[in-house]
Amino acid sequence: MENTMNKSGRTPWMNWMIFFLTVVVVFVLGIFAASILERRTESKLYFQTAKAIPDWEPRNEVWGRNFPREYETYLSTLDTGFQSPHGGSAVVDYLEKYPELVVMWAGYAFSREYNQGRGHYYAIKDVRESLRTDVPQPATCWTCKSPDVPRLMEQIGVAEFYKGKWSEIGHEVVNNIGCQDCHDPKTMNLRITRPALVEAYQRMGKDIKKATHQEMRSLVCAQCHVEYYFKGKGKYLTFPWDKGFSADDMEAYYDEIEHVDWVHKLSKTPMLKAQHPDFELYMTGVHADRGVACADCHMPYKREGGMKFTDHKIQSPLANISGSCQVCHRESEAKLMANVVERQGKVEELRRLAEKNLARVHIEAKTAWDNGATEAEMKPVLQLIRHAQWRWDWVAAANGLGFHSPVESLRVLGTSIQKVQEARILLTEIFVRKGVKTPIDMPDISTKLKAQKFIGLEMPELLKKKREFLTTAVPEWTRKAAERESKLKN
Repeated sequence: MENTMNKSGRTPWMNWMIFFLTVVVVFVLGIFAASILERRTESKLYFQTAKAIPDWEPRNEVWGRNFPREYETYLSTLDTGFQSPHGGSAVVDYLEKYPELVVMWAGYAFSREYNQGRGHYYAIKDVRESLRTDVPQPATCWTCKSPDVPRLMEQIGVAEFYKGKWSEIGHEVVNNIGCQDCHDPKTMNLRITRPALVEAYQRMGKDIKKATHQEMRSLVCAQCHVEYYFKGKGKYLTFPWDKGFSADDMEAYYDEIEHVDWVHKLSKTPMLKAQHPDFELYMTGVHADRGVACADCHMPYKREGGMKFTDHKIQSPLANISGSCQVCHRESEAKLMANVVERQGKVEELRRLAEKNLARVHIEAKTAWDNGATEAEMKPVLQLIRHAQWRWDWVAAANGLGFHSPVESLRVLGTSIQKVQEARILLTEIFVRKGVKTPIDMPDISTKLKAQKFIGLEMPELLKKKREFLTTAVPEWTRKAAERESKLKN
């Protein structure tokens, strides 16, 4: 039999197979190396040809000349068509959908108007047109609405900015939330431009400058997507994180300093109003525990040629499941959507129970006052109402309907319902002592208009006043802003 083995002990066909395999591997490695070199060259040339951007430049279109891919995706936030079963960017009138909110915010501007946010691009327009801003507001209310704010803070000082009036600087706040809010124009590194976050970290004994790039991809969001309050006569923007991020921690902080956002018109409760504690709720969830950043889901990476860049269409991950959720989760889009909707549905179920009971307890508390209840009798009732509504609001005011931390959302809503029921038990005892028949007759608050009428809001007059503002003040702001922009260009 002919010997087909060579000295290495391999047959000729094995040698040929190894040879061709080696050729293929070398060829693939060559292509890979060329691709890396090409992408590095493209990236290097990209930054070499970029024009210098002045520090505190608020105009997004100026940044867009150097970064067209990011700017193009940013402009796509103009599209507000996406709507999921529990959210999205389309306009939703929450007071019409949930009229109990009108009663819960009686005596506060939120009872006038409260709509779902349409996204960063519309922040200035929506806050100008909101009926809530007919009430005199400090300049602090502009803090998170525009990259013009860091520019103004640099010009006049942080404390002086906060002390101003909202209406007096409206002509200065014209550029939509964008590039300069989060980026250093010289290096494009992420940076913090709102001092309240830095100050909150300092009070907790942390140095925000030591944050990693991945941590910064959440912290730039935490400049604004947080709970805050206006401290003292200077309306100094402050985050209540000294005791921790949880609803319980912040509730204890507010109780200790005896902070009150407003006194409820019906129940006379010294109330707290949560803003949008998205970062705090996220910090209690599994994604934060696994090191997933806000941007990983809401601003996922994209590739175009040799460039890897962040998609600046900041939106619900459900509008881009393949680019966000499926980067980590291997289930189908339908399955992932169903998982999210199911969890949000459970949160909404408890949230609605809390809302209906909170609206009722405010009305019951008013009845108790009307029938001679004393301050001593009502003090524990009002404390329970204050805590119950704060805990409801801590979940309800955050974006995502609890999905950033479903377990914690359900826990906090559960304690809200518990506390409102404890308040109602105490009120029933007061009714018995005062000879009030229970259950009391409840007013018809089944629509926004009926609820607003019940709490004494004169909506036709408010709407007329807002129309006058939009036809006088806003055009004047626009004229002054145009003059400033013209000077900048020249």
